[in-house]
Amino acid sequence: MRTPRDLFDQLSSGITGGRFADLAHLYAEDTVVEHPTAIPRPGRLEGRAALHDRFVSGLGQTLRLKHHDVTIHETADPEVIVAEYQYTAESRNTGQTTETANIQVLRARDGLLIHTRDYHDYLRLAAIQNATAGLAEAYAQAPAYEPRPIAPRPAGLFPANSREGVFQRVVFGVADGRWSELPDLYAAKTDIRHPFLPGAPVLRTRDDLRAHFAAGAALALRIEVTDLVLHLSTDPEVIIGESTYVGETSAGVPFQVNNIFAMRIRDGEIVESRDYGDHLALAAATGRLPELIASVAE
Repeated sequence: MRTPRDLFDQLSSGITGGRFADLAHLYAEDTVVEHPTAIPRPGRLEGRAALHDRFVSGLGQTLRLKHHDVTIHETADPEVIVAEYQYTAESRNTGQTTETANIQVLRARDGLLIHTRDYHDYLRLAAIQNATAGLAEAYAQAPAYEPRPIAPRPAGLFPANSREGVFQRVVFGVADGRWSELPDLYAAKTDIRHPFLPGAPVLRTRDDLRAHFAAGAALALRIEVTDLVLHLSTDPEVIIGESTYVGETSAGVPFQVNNIFAMRIRDGEIVESRDYGDHLALAAATGRLPELIASVAE
């Protein structure tokens, strides 16, 4: 029986080898594939046939992709792995190339993928296809966000120094605007990266984090957190958390930002984190989309 890791390896080798017509057979007939950071709204494919069309008519016609620098997080759920990796991506139309970060949550059962959540760097992929000019229009014409219920916070939070507790304190701290308290959740020497944000510096100290969170506070966003899902790695220091920030800007523009963070927590402090957020959606809501688009051309 193929394991989740086996299926990811076969998916990766098939994409790198350009065998797009074969890939859908790794998925169950009733599979669900979500793209939480897709442009201009999150996407969802249901069923093997829809996925096959996406591979053959979409991805296979536009890009050449090669996986490398793969990290697999086995989790406490034997059906689930989380894969972080890089693509060397080449546009078939322009010949331009780029390096992009990716992270996937994959659930397998009976030797097939039944549900995946695939987070990709759509901004850099658009840039090599000379497609960034259409991004602003895509967001301007996107349908309104559908109202969604905000899941209540857990009645009892996890212990403050546990990996679950630290993760909760980060996301709920952002929602509650406790910006000045957040740097203290991180180690004095840390390594925080935002792979989907072009030009983002690596944050290595609490002073770096104070500046980072002060910039967040200055936006004066109204934020609620919902759909928080925690994936516990079999590495006792690592946790991967998915969540959605739902809210409004200070000007009353609604937004929904899907995120997934891969954190290493030691002695109750974050020593490493890769924060994959939907910066395009947030930039569109705050009027900073032209600035973000321009950053990939620098």
